[in-house]
Amino acid sequence: MRQALEAMRFSTDDVSLQQRFMREIFLCAADLDFAQPPPSFAQKIHRRLREITDVKDPYLKVKQSFNRLALKMLPQIEHTIGEADDPFAMAVKFAIAGNIIDSGAKAALSESEVLETLNKTVAMPLLGDTDSFKKAVNNATDILYLTDNAGEIVFDRLLINFLPKGRTVLAVKGCPVINDALIADAEAAGLTKLIKVIENGSDAPGTILEDCSAEFIEIFKNADIIISKGQGNYETLSGRTENIFFLLKVKCPPIAADIGFPPGSHVLLENLRKKSQKISN
Repeated sequence: MRQALEAMRFSTDDVSLQQRFMREIFLCAADLDFAQPPPSFAQKIHRRLREITDVKDPYLKVKQSFNRLALKMLPQIEHTIGEADDPFAMAVKFAIAGNIIDSGAKAALSESEVLETLNKTVAMPLLGDTDSFKKAVNNATDILYLTDNAGEIVFDRLLINFLPKGRTVLAVKGCPVINDALIADAEAAGLTKLIKVIENGSDAPGTILEDCSAEFIEIFKNADIIISKGQGNYETLSGRTENIFFLLKVKCPPIAADIGFPPGSHVLLENLRKKSQKISN
């Protein structure tokens, strides 16, 4: 409900329109299927928002602002990664730290909050096995990298530099939803010059496969490993059987309980390992 209202305020100052939209969302929430992942409900909210306001991308200015901030910081972070004892692990750290740029979790996120998180990244623990991840990446023939948010996608570039050239495909959303990255954001981050970039054909703030394009589904199913950024992708893909590495910042108690790490944690989690742990428990 909070996210719906924030998104509406990004779209229009018309109070009567805001009230109409929120009434519709409350009615929709009454029939909410709690067996479905949260991104499926968010998808419905933002579709209806675009219909009511005729504003196709309410978060456009927010996305552009964080892309500029991330690009401004890029040279300094590249230097930090280059000086690290384990540059690959440090690139993973910064890719995950960039996941703080999430207007769905917090619309009023300030640039100072982003800067503070990134400045603390070097000292923050990374919960996960980067050696196993690196080995899987180097042995993979086909890698699919699922992006999350604009701004954050610039920090994904730091990790993509370590991935096998010509063997990795980057996927962005097919339509605007919250501040999730689109083709324009991949272009702003300089990624379209480095790697093949595709749209997934969906406007869900996650990866709901039945809502994605046939091209994307084929690449998803044929990938040796999938690198998945953010909570929305975790919420929609954690039950899958594919070999998925989830890179995310834990932002809420339900995800913390499911993953087994406290809110605020920076996590690298292998889907297959998570399943084997559940079986052994």
